[in-house]
Amino acid sequence: MVGASLAGLRAVEAVRRDGFDGEVTLVGAEEHLPYDRPPLSKEYLAAEECPDPRYREEETFAGDLDVELLLGTPASALDTAARTVTVGDRTLSYDGLVIATGAHARALPGTEDLEGVHTVRTLDDAIALRAALRGGARRLTVVGAGFIGSEVASVGRKLGLEVTILEALETPLARAVGERMGRALTHLHRRHGTEVRTGVAVDEVLRRDGRVTGVRLGDGTELETDVLVVGIGARPATDWLEGSGLTIDDGVVADETLAAADGVYVAGDVARWPNALFTDVVDGTMRLEHWTSAADQGGRAARHAVDPGAAKPYETVPYFWSDWYDGRVQFVGVADAEEIEVVAGDDSEGGPFTAIYRAGDRIVGALAVDMPAEVMKYRRLIGGRKSWDDALALAEERRAARAKKAEQAEQAAQQGAGA
Repeated sequence: MVGASLAGLRAVEAVRRDGFDGEVTLVGAEEHLPYDRPPLSKEYLAAEECPDPRYREEETFAGDLDVELLLGTPASALDTAARTVTVGDRTLSYDGLVIATGAHARALPGTEDLEGVHTVRTLDDAIALRAALRGGARRLTVVGAGFIGSEVASVGRKLGLEVTILEALETPLARAVGERMGRALTHLHRRHGTEVRTGVAVDEVLRRDGRVTGVRLGDGTELETDVLVVGIGARPATDWLEGSGLTIDDGVVADETLAAADGVYVAGDVARWPNALFTDVVDGTMRLEHWTSAADQGGRAARHAVDPGAAKPYETVPYFWSDWYDGRVQFVGVADAEEIEVVAGDDSEGGPFTAIYRAGDRIVGALAVDMPAEVMKYRRLIGGRKSWDDALALAEERRAARAKKAEQAEQAAQQGAGA
């Protein structure tokens, strides 16, 4: 397994759980044991006590999982004909290979070594940003209003900083959740005192003595800042695969079983494959940067690598969550929709609300803000390729159930007041 990430860990666990007793090696570019990435832009930054994000202790890898760990040195080459992977000065042979190398955070050109400029992708990134946010900073500027940038902005406000988000698109997250829902989520920021500037470009990062002091926008406006966080997406970690013969196109392209070549399977953020559940909605292949997908794909890819003859197509309903301020944003499915309908709550001020997405005559997505009980019910409909009418019927059932619960709560309150 190349990539000591969630997908790599789940790959190891899956084959050992299935009884595979051959040699297993887990290669990781970072020195850290596999750790949980989603908290790095959330509670890891916000908590008073610095939590330990590691999934397992080192003894578990050597003992229960019986895996050789090669950490701190990235894989540098793959020879699919010879079935070898180069790691540092070692050449590893394989019968089956899982590529789970994830993705790298995109940086603003020329800022890589500038003090006060941060990305959030690795544990070391989070350690540095946590220190910066708690080291006397007053102003935080976030470039990019995506989910990572929004989470960091939320933490900044919790810590009492003045926070400004700069977004190139006119509507933040329009590609991820649609125009209307992007506007609704932007209300969440403004409701909590975060300034959001849309349709703006960063022309220059201002500096003094090797440290960031602000940014100059395309219209000439200058904004002072103490900490600058860049959240402009990620690129799959595929540079090491140049010359391998694998097809690279914003990820490693695989077939429906996650196979990229004979004996080579992919999982996690680096994987691009045809998700059969949405081929009638989404053109071409799909690449997901979601915790749930990485966990599922890791186990599936490893099992296929051990027993290719039993490989089956992998399809899934994408799911992700994002913690903003004191609430939670959840999305299932895809946002490629012809219609979006709010079926619970009110999106005009950022929620709470639930919205569902239609493509053709089927439900393909659902977004919920601070309504955690709703979204997974729609996920089951999406996975079952249920119709739009089925989704509207479920929405009506849920509406009636909430109304009954509210009525019962009111009656109980009145009885309590009477007593």
